[in-house]
Amino acid sequence: MKKVVAFGEIMLRLSTPGYYRFIQSSALNVCFGGGEANVAVSLANYGIPVDFVTRLPRNDIAEWCLSELRKYNVGTEKIIRGGDRMGIYFLETGAVARPSKVVYDRAGSAAADIRPGMIDWEQALGDAQWFHWTGITPAISQGAADVCLEAIRTANRMGITVSTDLNYRKNLWKYGKTASEVMPALTEGCDVILGNEEDAEKIFGIKPEGFDAAHTGGEIRAERFESVCLRLKEKFPRAQKVVITLRGSVSASHNTWGGVIHADKLYLSERYDITHIVDRVGGGDSFTGGLIYGLLTRPSDPQKALDFAVAASCLKHTVSGDFNLVSVPEVENLLKGDGSGRVSR
Repeated sequence: MKKVVAFGEIMLRLSTPGYYRFIQSSALNVCFGGGEANVAVSLANYGIPVDFVTRLPRNDIAEWCLSELRKYNVGTEKIIRGGDRMGIYFLETGAVARPSKVVYDRAGSAAADIRPGMIDWEQALGDAQWFHWTGITPAISQGAADVCLEAIRTANRMGITVSTDLNYRKNLWKYGKTASEVMPALTEGCDVILGNEEDAEKIFGIKPEGFDAAHTGGEIRAERFESVCLRLKEKFPRAQKVVITLRGSVSASHNTWGGVIHADKLYLSERYDITHIVDRVGGGDSFTGGLIYGLLTRPSDPQKALDFAVAASCLKHTVSGDFNLVSVPEVENLLKGDGSGRVSR
C-alpha cells in the first residue's frame, strides 16, 4: 500500500493538570499535537504507511518531537529543518458548564515562516496515494497558505487523492486575509472535504436553515446537513465525498457525537452519547484518521468508513493528549456494540 502524506504544523502542547484553570496551576503537562500530525498518528496506529511533512527548527525540543512521531511509526524523513522555534499551544480543560480554552503561541514559528519552494513536493509525494491538509495550516501565515496550495496542485497533477478538514479557527486568521478569501482556491483541489457542523458556515456561508450550533442541547438532526453537503459539492465539483461531523454539546463534559457522508447519496452514522469526556482535543482529527483508513480499506463502502470514523473518534474522547492511541480491534469492538468498558484480560 502506498503512503498517506499529511502536511501541517505540530506544536508543543502545555496543558493544566486535570481541570485546573491557568491561574491555579503551578505545573503544566507536556505532549505534542496538531491537526495533521494527529491524523498521521491515527493512520500509523491502524497500520497505514504515513509520512508527516512540516518545518521544524534544529533544537532539542524539535528532536524530542521527532522521536515522539517515530515512536508511533510516523515517517519523518520528509520534514525540513529551519527557523528558530516550534509553535506552542496552551490548554485549559473545561468541565460541565465551563468550556475548555486554548491559547496559541505560534507567531514566528518554523512552520509559520515556511515559504514556497522550500519543500520538493514532487519528491515528498512520490510514493503517496493520499495527501491530507487542514484549514489550520493556511490560517497561520501567507507563506503556509502558499505552500499548502503548492502541495495541493502538485498532488492534483500526480493523480493523488486530496482531502481537507476545513477546521476553521477564528483565533488564527491574523495576517490580513480571511478564511473566506484563502480557502476556496485550496478547497477546489480536494476530492474529499470534511468539516464540523459550523465550518462550512464560517468559511463559505453555507449552513442548514434554522441551525444554531451553540444551542443544540445535544440534539442534532443529521438529515438537515444533506443540503450543506450538496451545496459544497456544487461549489467544489472535484469533491466526490463531503463529510460533516456532528457534535451536540450538552456540556463540556457530555457530548453527543456522529456524522454524515455524502457520496452517491447521504449516509448517516450511529450517534454516540459521550457522558464523561476525558479529552476532546483532537476528536475531529481522530475522526478524519478513521475516515481515511475506512476509505482506503473499504473504498466502495462509505457507510462502513463513516461508522469506523465515528467509533474511532468516540474512543479518542477517553484518551488524554492530542493523539488517538487506539487500535483497529478496539474500534471494531465498539462497532460490535461493546461499550461496557469491562476490563480486558
